[in-house]
Amino acid sequence: MKKLIILLAPLLLISSNDMPKNNNSATPPNILLIVVDDLGKEWISCYGSDEISTPNIDQLAKTGTKFTNFYGMPQCTPTRVTFLTGQYPFRHGWVNHWDVPRWGGEAHFDETMNPSIAIEMKNAGYKTCIAGKWQIDDFRVEPDALRKNGFDEFCMWTGYEMGNPPSGNRYQSPYIFTKNGSKTFEEAFGPDLFLNFIQDFINNNKDQPMFIYYPMVLTHGPLVNTPIESASTREGKHKAMVKYTDMITGELMQTLEDAGLRSNTLIIWTTDNGTMPLAASRNGSVVRGAKGKTSEVGINLPFIVSWPSKVDANRTSDALIDFTDLFPTFLDIAGLPHNKEYTREGQNFVIDGVSFKESLIHNRDSQREWIMGMGGGNNAKLTENGVENQYLYRDRVLRNKRFKLLINSERQAVAFFDLKLNPEESINLIDSINSPLRKKSFNQLFEVARGFPDIDADPKYRPNPPQSWDVEVSAESRVWKL
Repeated sequence: MKKLIILLAPLLLISSNDMPKNNNSATPPNILLIVVDDLGKEWISCYGSDEISTPNIDQLAKTGTKFTNFYGMPQCTPTRVTFLTGQYPFRHGWVNHWDVPRWGGEAHFDETMNPSIAIEMKNAGYKTCIAGKWQIDDFRVEPDALRKNGFDEFCMWTGYEMGNPPSGNRYQSPYIFTKNGSKTFEEAFGPDLFLNFIQDFINNNKDQPMFIYYPMVLTHGPLVNTPIESASTREGKHKAMVKYTDMITGELMQTLEDAGLRSNTLIIWTTDNGTMPLAASRNGSVVRGAKGKTSEVGINLPFIVSWPSKVDANRTSDALIDFTDLFPTFLDIAGLPHNKEYTREGQNFVIDGVSFKESLIHNRDSQREWIMGMGGGNNAKLTENGVENQYLYRDRVLRNKRFKLLINSERQAVAFFDLKLNPEESINLIDSINSPLRKKSFNQLFEVARGFPDIDADPKYRPNPPQSWDVEVSAESRVWKL
């Protein structure tokens, strides 16, 4: 791998007004989805962070649209599987975080029983690539898992593999899985390898549409120093990791620019959930990271979209979007049908998401009236029936642009917040729904929740065969709580 060129100053990206417009509607756009691990708005300067400067991410926002109402799930696995499938966790079953390489070889993301966006993009003629973090398959058991999911090229941290301590390394001397198998890359920094891999993929595939999924390992713990900055405190290391994330963002923008692809590339920059419990100042107020919680700090995530030939620059939108919407939006942008139901190889699938292409290209308002996040904390167990969610119905929150409703695991409405008047969610209005506006929103959101199945699905997969390392972990120790 070539060495990463460290940029000591912010990259100067060309604004959309300076870029030539690509009016050839027959040319499918490239798609680059960047999903940063464990990072909330309070660490992004264009979202009001007082702690840090993120000039390259800010510049990306200036070339496109910054969204203020984008929901993920509060944990890693539910968010990522929701993206892959376009389904809410109650439907795809991965309601809780489940670290497949670490907690159970028989469990896995089974692309034959679930929608998978890369399969659809590959079938649409896209060259596909993934680099970074997966964790929903054990590559020792399924070395072809990524290929079966539609990815032509891949460079992945394996995830922590039970019985294989070196696999825990994602940063210094990382343990990486490629087509040549898994090995430790001595003296390397993992984020550099993933960046270089994507850069090579871009430069080697300029003449065909590309679909690139970059689920970063940054800024998830363990908190570490980076090649360009060292610190002695947890907060200092976290800031260094955020700055490195920003630098990588700039590198990718420059790579696309140098390749002549920036104008016809849709870039989405977001995160999978909020930050670990670290305090930061945002817009003058102290915010504590809320990974694992369904508060706004835990699931209302940064979401930036830049597509210079189509999307207006320097715009902010309050349109309602969540992770289910990426699947149908990518199909829509690729010129494919994006119906609520579709069939692949005899399997019928339901898609919960709604395309937000019109919100992007024509600056239209939300294509939906509510968004949802599911599950605070975590409770899953490996039983004789496989991975099972211990709550039959996980707690969830639904919101429109102003009001937010919390439903508990007993299907009861237990909290109702006016986010316009009380963005901190400190005043529960559940016993004060005494105005027509409040009543209307409460009834609309509660009616949506009543329409969900009474019991959430468990993950759907054909079990992989037992592995020798499975005996090293008891079923009880696989129950993981934040």
